Amino acid sequence: MKKIEIIRTALFVPGNRPDRVDKAVNTAADVVIIDLEDAVPYMLKAETRPLVREKLFQHKNRNIFVRVNGLDTEFFQEDLDELVVESLDCIIIPKIEHPEHIREANRLLFEAEKKKGVLTGNISIIALIESALGVERAFQIVSEKTEPNRLFTIAFGAADFALDMGIEMTKTGDEISYPRTRLAVACRAAGLEPPLDTPFMIDLKDMEALEADAKRAKQFGFQGKLCIHPNQVEICNKIFSPTREEIKYAERVIQAFKEAESRGVAAIQVDGKFVDYPVMERSKRILRIAEKIS
Repeated sequence: MKKIEIIRTALFVPGNRPDRVDKAVNTAADVVIIDLEDAVPYMLKAETRPLVREKLFQHKNRNIFVRVNGLDTEFFQEDLDELVVESLDCIIIPKIEHPEHIREANRLLFEAEKKKGVLTGNISIIALIESALGVERAFQIVSEKTEPNRLFTIAFGAADFALDMGIEMTKTGDEISYPRTRLAVACRAAGLEPPLDTPFMIDLKDMEALEADAKRAKQFGFQGKLCIHPNQVEICNKIFSPTREEIKYAERVIQAFKEAESRGVAAIQVDGKFVDYPVMERSKRILRIAEKIS
């Protein structure tokens, strides 16, 4: 599986709009997701696949993922037949609800890679959790190990989750606190990379609400956010990046803690704040994230 760095922003773009793909790759989004599912009408899926394949080759030096159609649709296998190529890093699979879905996706990917002469295991998976059942089975899903191991992380789709639950989405996001918590904890417990948060879709012009929503997601433990408009990228990149102050403080913590350890001390204060091993590990994580981003 290709190594995927941290994803602060993943920008969706319709697969049947190649001009928008070209614009998206020139944004600051960490990843561009070409969408073959909801953004493409049924009657256009067949003619859209070659367009997507062309863009995968054209922008092979850019991180481009593809959201394919669901495993339970007639389109999934056709998506793989057309799009499994060396330049495809990852597929996002919608409506994952069972660990068996990960196993089946791996089996079909493996067969497609062998058939197309692509290095097996080269394409990773992000599982999109969009239902109550998917949320409840999150830990089993993220714990599913395949050979080769493909699952990078999971992503949350709040719109379909709200539809499934019969609830209304709001700007405050109170109604999705539970699934956010559940998905972030599941990834951490299974040793997986932190999940990607749902797109903010309530009001695309309300940048303050977007910023607040991204901050909530970061606080829950998400590594980044799915975006549906280029104007969301800058704000989300900023929110999910360590600040200069956080980086400098982390550096001071690590230096001070190393000196304390050499004296046989494992609990100190830095800038008046208590520091022990968990704080030390968090500081290391901040510097790792900053290094990946740079």
